[in-house]
Amino acid sequence: MQERKKVYGGQAVVEGVMFGGREYTVTAIRRTDNSIEYYRLPQQESKTVRTLKKIPFIRGIVAIMTASITGSKHLNFATERYEQDPSEDEKLEENKQKESKLVTYLGLSVVAILSFLFGKVIFTLTPAIAADFLRPIFPSDFGQIVAESILKVILLLSYLYFISLTPLIKRVFQYHGAEHKVINAYENNMPLTIEHVQAQTRLHYRCGSSFIMFTVVIGMFLYAFFPTDPLWFRIVNRLLLIPVVLGLSFEFLQLTNKLRDVPVLRYLGLPGLWLQLLTTKEPTDDQVEVAIYSFKELLRLENEKAS
Repeated sequence: MQERKKVYGGQAVVEGVMFGGREYTVTAIRRTDNSIEYYRLPQQESKTVRTLKKIPFIRGIVAIMTASITGSKHLNFATERYEQDPSEDEKLEENKQKESKLVTYLGLSVVAILSFLFGKVIFTLTPAIAADFLRPIFPSDFGQIVAESILKVILLLSYLYFISLTPLIKRVFQYHGAEHKVINAYENNMPLTIEHVQAQTRLHYRCGSSFIMFTVVIGMFLYAFFPTDPLWFRIVNRLLLIPVVLGLSFEFLQLTNKLRDVPVLRYLGLPGLWLQLLTTKEPTDDQVEVAIYSFKELLRLENEKAS
């Protein structure tokens, strides 16, 4: 029997890639002098969190929150250093030592969670309120839900398209593509070389971009069970349903990943893959190299921990 592959995830950061395993998360970035610098962070999940991550529907919400907290720490590391002259690192460390690590980490964690929740609330309520203004054109509950869902997709695609035009975000999206290519190479048992990694697709079924798209689709079906009028009730139930939508979407994401090799059923994941055409770009060899360095360092740490 073929040994089951361990599941690894990741995210793009400024001028680098973060990968996460069971025991560690690792970021590799390319500095201005072309050197590679690592940020290694042990996974420090409590027993409660590990238990909650095993409970269907709840595990999705917990995973999102913990990923937001961890990801913010890696993103903070990358943004502090990507334009910094390596010769000035000592000054950076001196300034950081003046700050309480506890306060810094707590601050990052709170900001990460609040930023995610704020974005989710805006993304949920704006289309609902806009659709209500279109009630003379779409008076029925069904018409309102369809209009709300279409407006949500337009808002999402417009946002992603316009931020992708900025040079910084375009490079982040390229690193996002590099992250997917490395994971695909690993899962397809290919050597982790630039040539073999570049041959892989930049899309992946387990991507967070797919998760975002699924929240739109799942939300549309879930909202059908609730009236859209009056507006105050619509706003309240949309807010209360956010955890439900997140939990269901996470489970659907996991399901599509398991079914990606099953004929016909694999097409369930296509909406998420289509969205990744916006959130990923084809990476350069240099960017793929950084992603490979990051993933190999994670594997080294994970193997050391296991031995």
